[in-house]
Parts: sequence; C-alpha cells; structure tokens
Amino acid sequence: MPRLSDNNNSHVVEKKDLEGNSSSDPVYAIDADHPVIADKLARKLSARQVQMIAIGGTIGTGLFLGTGKSLSTGGPASMLIAYLIVGGIVMLTMLALGEMAAFVPIAGSFCTFAGRYVDDSFGFALTWNYWFNDAVSTAADLVALQLVFSYWDTSMPGWALSLIFWFVLVAANIVTVRAYGEIEYWLCLLKVITIIIFIILGIVSNCGGNRGLGYIGGKNWHIGDAPFVGGVGGFASVFVTAAFAYGGTESIAITAGETVNPTKNLPRVVKNVFWRILIFYILSVLLIGLNVPYNTPGLSKKSSAVSPFTIVFQQVGARSAGSFINAVIVTSVISAGNHALFAGTRLLYSLSVDNHAPQVFGQLNRNRVPWVAVLATSLVAGLCFGASFIGAGQLWTWLQNLVGVSNQIAWVSIGITSIRFRGAIKAQNKEHLLPFKNWTYPWGPWICVILNAFIILVQGWSSFSPKFAAVDFVSYYIELVVMAVMIVAWKLYKKTRLVRYEEMDLESDVHTVGEEDLKEMANDQTRLGKAKRVFGWIF
Repeated sequence: MPRLSDNNNSHVVEKKDLEGNSSSDPVYAIDADHPVIADKLARKLSARQVQMIAIGGTIGTGLFLGTGKSLSTGGPASMLIAYLIVGGIVMLTMLALGEMAAFVPIAGSFCTFAGRYVDDSFGFALTWNYWFNDAVSTAADLVALQLVFSYWDTSMPGWALSLIFWFVLVAANIVTVRAYGEIEYWLCLLKVITIIIFIILGIVSNCGGNRGLGYIGGKNWHIGDAPFVGGVGGFASVFVTAAFAYGGTESIAITAGETVNPTKNLPRVVKNVFWRILIFYILSVLLIGLNVPYNTPGLSKKSSAVSPFTIVFQQVGARSAGSFINAVIVTSVISAGNHALFAGTRLLYSLSVDNHAPQVFGQLNRNRVPWVAVLATSLVAGLCFGASFIGAGQLWTWLQNLVGVSNQIAWVSIGITSIRFRGAIKAQNKEHLLPFKNWTYPWGPWICVILNAFIILVQGWSSFSPKFAAVDFVSYYIELVVMAVMIVAWKLYKKTRLVRYEEMDLESDVHTVGEEDLKEMANDQTRLGKAKRVFGWIF
C-alpha cells in the first residue's frame, strides 16, 4: 500500500509500480500520471518572497562594483550599449525559461531540463558548470566584500571579514528555506529602495545639486578617450562584466522547487521582474556614466575598488552619505552571496537526484533543506582567501570573468533547451497544457543562442590586444573548454544520445494544483489579497 507524504499532497510508491522493476528507492507521485523525481523540497517560499528575491537577488556585486570596472575599461557609451544588449538577451532568456519552469517547477530548473530535453551529457555538464558558477559567485561576493569594506580605514584584515560572513551565509542556508526567504526578502527590499534613492540623487547631482561640481550634464562623455574607451577591445570586454551583473536573474527559476503554487507565481514573476531589473540597471548605468568620469581613481585596481554608487552619494552629501551607501552595498553583497549559495546548493542537490553526483548530496534535514550540499558548496567559496595573496581586486576581476562567461553559457543552453522543449510539446500535442507561453518563440530563443554565442567568442578581445595576456585569456575561455570536455566525457562514458521529441519526458514533476495552491488562489480574490498583489507589483 502506498504511504502518504507531506510533500504537496503527494504519495510514495515503490519504483516497480511506475517502471516495472523493483527498487528500494521510492518515486514520489502526485498522481498516477505525474511521477515526481526531483520535486522533494519543501514549498515554503511565498509569492511575495519570490518576487522580491527575483528583483533584489541579482542586484549586488555586479551592479554596485562591476559598473566601476565597466566604466573604467570601456567608457560610458560602451557600458550603456553593452548593458542594453545583455538586458535584452536576459529578457528573451527569462521568457523561455519561465515557460518551462511553470510547466515543470523543480529545483534543478534549466539544468535538469537540458538533460531531459536535449541530452543527458548536456545536462550533466551544464549543471556542474552552473553549480561551479554559483560557488564561484559566492566567493566573488566575499572577495567584493573586502573591496567595499576597504572604504573605511580599519585594522581588520579582509580575510577575517570574509571568514565571518562565510559562516553567516552557511548558517542562513542550512536552516529552513522559509527563514532564508524572509531574510533575503528584507535585504532585497533594502537594495531596491537604495537603487531608487540612487536614481533620484543621480539626477539631482547631474542637474547641479552637488558639492562644487555645478551642472554636469554630458561633460563626462567628452573627456579623454570617452565615450568609447579602449576601442573595440574595451567595448567587447564590457559584455562579460554586464553578463556578471545580470547573472543570477535566471536562477530565480531554481526557487521553483520551493515556491508555493509555482504554475501561477512563476509566470507572474517572469512577466513582471525582467523589465523592472532592466529599468534599475539601465537607469543606474546611464546615471553612473553621466556623473562619474571613467578615469576616476580607484574604480578598478588590483588592491581595491570604489563603487560608483558611493561616488555619486558623496557628490550630493558629506562623507557620511558615502559611508551610508557603502554600508548598504555591504549588505547587498552579502545578499548576493547568500542567493548564489542557495542556488548552488539546489543544483548540487539536483545533481545527486539525477545520479550525476554522489547520493550524499541529496540528503535533506528535517526541514527538507539539502544540508550536505550547503556545506559542500560553501567550501568552494574558500577561494576568497586567495585574495590576501594576489590582491582582492585582481582576484575579483578573474572570478568576475569566469562567472560572466558561465552565465552566458547558461543563457545559450536555456535557448537551446527551449527550442527542443517546444518541439516536443508540439510533437506530443501538449501545447494546451502550458500554464504560460513564451510569446517570443521561436525567434526569441534563436536570437538568444546566436547573439550569446557571438558575444562569448569576441568579448575576450582585450586579452589579445594590445598584447596577449595569458591569465585573462584563460578567465575568458576556460569555461568553454571545460564544458565541452565534460559533455564529451559523459557522453562516451554513459553512451547518451540526443533525446527524440516523441521520447521526451513531459510527465515527471509536472505540477498539479494542491490544497495550498487553492487556498492561495482564494486569498488572492479577497480585498486584502488584491491589495497585496498591487503592493507586490509596485515593489
């Protein structure tokens, strides 16, 4: 007899009941038609938390510090154009991903989809690559923490600060996901409010409301080599920092495995979030380019880095204003690292579930949090301690390149997977079952694939000119080699093949509406529920 489980009204049956062969490992099933393979985490993240995490989870190191490097190496025009192009790519990527994640809302998200809808070797390589991406992102955020903290002249060594917050991140991710969601919600809300204040102050400063600079206007676009600094190489190099800054937007789909009523909430998140992030980023980048000269000392150095946000706040107020925004940036960097560690942990859990990693990483605690995966992923973040030997600024630049390219590989993969997914949906006559349809299909995913592939190849231009820089070259292109080797190795080892449309698994982990989902839908129809929806749309 099947025994009841508390996971989304699902029950557990022996594997032989679903596959015809006996096994000691259970397969979770919501009903006879939809076996649950990966959907075993607790759905405790509310729509409010997911919305805010989606907006604020990606506002962090890349925007607050990465824009300084982009401005100094590419100039204001290169930075604005690159961020516009990458922002458009992210929009197309999110629409394609939202369609798949709403249909099959699991923690592995696009990484698991790549294995199911393309080739198991592709999913294997992509998931390991993106797990490493999140682990390195956590390290990059801890390194960035040292850079931001250096604004204050203290005797505390940078590695000690990273160590303290490394423990904080581990603790925040090993408790219940509801606690993670609530902590992240308020940190993200602080970031969103800060960005809004920055946009207002940036306009005020540019119009003359600053300390002794007078009316700025477009002056900084005409100094020195501006608006295009470094020529073609400078322009191309900005794309990887823009990819690093936008990176993580796609990881909101990884929360699908722990989101209440994902078939309703995820499409809402996708439709509302990408343009809000786009507005935050583009307006911020435009104001930074207008107000901050590209040759400002400290924007990007091997030993330290100054956030252009801090510079703008200093323009309109005393040093205390700079200290305030710098403190906010510190919390933002911690939040971004927290989000990266959360995503990486869920991917390592998915690797275990898909038999691509040791089963120990799939162990859950009593709150259904993959605690072993948390510890393993956080250990990789120990890269941050290398900063004390080679310079935090230099290390952060290399990590930024690695993560940026990894994000772009993920976006290409999402486009490929989306094309295959829709092909199977059509072949199996399931289009009417999609809770959310990507209105840009088929041209959107194709643009995402082609444009991203082109950018990945040309953005390392600066490593060749004016002279070859071996370390920079490796940071730009090593991810491509690793990805290709992993695909080929797993394909030869497991003898995998491209999945045919007719054979694709469009049944496992398909979400069906349960009691909690119905309760949330009913609450949405009340006056209070409608008011919350309006509040959530604004914030």
